[in-house]
Amino acid sequence: MRIVLISLLAGVIGMGLGSVFTVVLGKRSDKMVSILLSFAGGVMISIVFLELLPVAFEHSNIVITSVGLVAGAFMVWVLSSIMDNASVNNDEKSKLHETYAEFFHSDEVIASRKTLLRSGMIMLFAIGLHNVPEGLAMGAAGYHDFNLGLTIAIIIGIHNIPEGMAVAAPLYAGGLSKIKSVLLTILAGATTIIGTVAGVLIGGISDLAVAVSFSIAGGAMMYVVLGEILPQSIVTSKDRIPTVVALLGIITGILFTAVIA
Repeated sequence: MRIVLISLLAGVIGMGLGSVFTVVLGKRSDKMVSILLSFAGGVMISIVFLELLPVAFEHSNIVITSVGLVAGAFMVWVLSSIMDNASVNNDEKSKLHETYAEFFHSDEVIASRKTLLRSGMIMLFAIGLHNVPEGLAMGAAGYHDFNLGLTIAIIIGIHNIPEGMAVAAPLYAGGLSKIKSVLLTILAGATTIIGTVAGVLIGGISDLAVAVSFSIAGGAMMYVVLGEILPQSIVTSKDRIPTVVALLGIITGILFTAVIA
């Protein structure tokens, strides 16, 4: 049971630290919102390509991984469409720009708090899904070798910090209070325990299941970053700073991966 508690701490503390860092720095100004979103999006891109997809390829093949990516993206697209229909009326939909020039140079900020909050909730779902197979890895490893499970938990806890930033940034920018943003982000980290308990109970992990889970989570996160987070940060900022900040986020994610590897 020690590994179950440790996995919970890895998810909660890591995500919690990232969310606290975000809400402490965030002032809800357009510029700060854009910077936080872009940086978090860049970090998430690096995590998908340097951590999730390599594991998926290792335990399956390109076909299964590709299907998982498409499934994850499709799942989030469906969720996003449902939330759009429930929260955006026809007048608001008609304001969306039809060309890149209109999108980039418009004086009208369409990335309202409502759309930012929606993106945050989608990211919350994606990260929560992603944390389950991580818990499986900790549970199965800890069942056979506690020290190995502890090592994995530490690594996961560290890389949960930028993921906490990725979740908290749009939630806070979308209008939630600091406390609610932090608590919801911590909740996404707590899903780790679901996978850990399953891993401990079965005493091992199916390679195919791990590959599918990671590829689905990767597809979900890539859709959110490329379809929601980065476009909104560009519209909010109305300049090219988000591109530079996103690149810095990618570099940060690479450094995170190199340090914990």
